[in-house]
This record gives sequence, C-alpha cells and structure tokens, in this order.
Amino acid sequence: MAERGRMPNALVELLRLFVVVFFAGLGYYVAELIGKDDRFKLGAFGVVGLGLILGSALGYVLGGVLSRSTLGVVAHTEAGLRDTPAEQIVAGVLGAVLGVLVGAAVSWPVFLAGRPILTFPVFGFVIVTLGLLGFRLGTSKRDAMLNMFGARVGLSGRGTPAASLPRVLDTSVAIDGRILDVVRAGFLHGLMLVPSPVLGELQGLADANDDQRRARGRRGLEVLETLRREPAVDVQVLDDEVPGVPQVDAKLVRICLDRNAVLLTLDSNLAKVAVLAGVHVMNLHALAIAMRPAVGAGDDVTVLLLKPGKESGQAVGYLDDGTMVVVERARDAIGSEIPVQVTSVLTTANGRMVFARQSAQAGP
Repeated sequence: MAERGRMPNALVELLRLFVVVFFAGLGYYVAELIGKDDRFKLGAFGVVGLGLILGSALGYVLGGVLSRSTLGVVAHTEAGLRDTPAEQIVAGVLGAVLGVLVGAAVSWPVFLAGRPILTFPVFGFVIVTLGLLGFRLGTSKRDAMLNMFGARVGLSGRGTPAASLPRVLDTSVAIDGRILDVVRAGFLHGLMLVPSPVLGELQGLADANDDQRRARGRRGLEVLETLRREPAVDVQVLDDEVPGVPQVDAKLVRICLDRNAVLLTLDSNLAKVAVLAGVHVMNLHALAIAMRPAVGAGDDVTVLLLKPGKESGQAVGYLDDGTMVVVERARDAIGSEIPVQVTSVLTTANGRMVFARQSAQAGP
C-alpha cells in the first residue's frame, strides 16, 4: 500500500515541476520585456529576478491543482481495471510507448514557437500525461494490445472462446437429429453454417435407392429445416468455398480454418483430424458420453441402504452423486452397505432413478 501511495505523489510533483518551470519562464520573459522600459527599475535585485520568483510561486500553486486534476482524470479511466493478469504489464508498457509517441506528435509543434524554457515544460507535461494514460489503457485492453504487437515478441492475447465462434455443421450432426434437443435446451446458439457440400451429401442420401440411406438423408434435411426455424440459432448456407478440395471432410476443415469457426460433428475420426489441423471441435458424441448415467444396466455397485421403498421388500439408498437406488427384496438389509447389480436406469424430470437387485455375492 505504501508503494502504491508514493507513486501518485511523485507524479503530482513531477507534473508540478513542469508547471513551475513553465510559469518561471513566463515570468522571466515578461520581466525581460518590462525591464527594457526605464520606468521599471528595482535596483540590484532586478525585474527579471522578481519575475522568476513570482512566476515560480504562481506555477507552484497552480501546478498542484492542475497536476492533481490531471491525474484524477487519468485515474478515472482506469476504474475497474486493477484486477488483471501479469500479461498486462507488457500490454501496459506497449500502451505507454504509444501514449508517449502520440504525446510527442501532438506537442512537438510547440517547439516551433521558440522559447524553449516555455515549450519544454508543456512538452514534458503532455508526454507524462499521455504516457500514463496509454499505460493504463494498455493494461485494460491487454488482449487487443498483445494481438497487435505481442506476436513480434512471442506473446499473444487470449483466443476467442469457442462458444462465441460460428459453428460449421457436419453431415453426421444433421442425420443424428439430437442437435435440435441441444439447441432447445439452450446449450447451442448463434450462427450455424451449413456448407453446400454437406447439403449435397444429404441430397445424395435422400435420392439413394437403399431405403435406409434414403431415410437418413431425408431426416438430415428435415432436421436442418427445423433448425432454421429455431429462434436461438441463425442457419446460413455457404457456397463451396474450396472447390479444389475433393473430399467433404477436408472441405469442412478448410472452411473452419479460413473462417475461424468451430466444427460441430459426431464423427470422432473427423474430430481427431480437425484437432490436429488446429480447428476448434465440438463433438456431440463426446457430449453424449459425458452426460450418460454414471451407472448402467449390468453394473455392480455398492450402496448403503437407508430406508424402505414404496413397494413391498424394497430398500432405498443413494450413490455418491445423489442418484436414488431402489433395491428389490433388500428391506432386511436396511442400515447395511451391500453390493447390488443394476437392472435398469430410469430418467425422470427430477433426475435419474436406478433399480437394482442384490448381487449374488451379497450375504444373506
């Protein structure tokens, strides 16, 4: 806290010094003009000395007010910008350099007026003020600063989150159809891009002689048409932007790279290739795996039975994640932790329920 408190005071005194020098110089030149008149004679002390003293005193008083007001304006621009990562030091330095350069460009013409004892303090005041403002703006706009200049020194800002990028739909996503449920649940929104090669694949499937392939193609086209009407997404069809690339998968990867878009797919092999090429990938198959129940039919788990169930002979326990487990013919084991085998998993509006029976190795 002490270090932070000394810095503003030092800046106030530095800016005040520029103001004092400016007004001392102004007093010197005014006194020099007055001193040429024989009517103004102050003996050995001289008019020039008095001008310097009066100018310095006026500059000291006005300098304190002007310096604090200037720093107050600069400090106002950094409101809410203090909680920042370490990279902002670099961004702040870049901003300070830009501020100094802008300040030099703006204040340099004052030197054309001559009188360096007047122009230099003005020049220094502007340089310090804009340099400080540039530093603070640079720290607040770290990512933009590092993206502009950081690549030259091996630094870069944070990338755009994949959730805010447009999505390029793969054929497998349209055929699967579950994207509609994901969109309606609020997990996908924004711009959806459907390349014309994907539409061509779906059209080819819809016109196929095989009934199964024809049904898949028609389902994919119907899903895209329904998706277009969803208010949370904006579906746009892209022309073939890479006609020189023969394979559809390769076209999708190229489009994602060129447009800085996310590939939305259910094809795990395509997802792996796209990741290796540097493409952001949202794999709905991986999402389905992540959201599947912790246990499934046939799994063996151990559960502590806490209370009787609604039906005769049932006992109820809970998994570590809070999922209710209903065990058949286990009421006599309430209060005990026993191994059970899952027979089925029921998903309800309130969560999942697991039905199980005592494992063969469970004691009587």
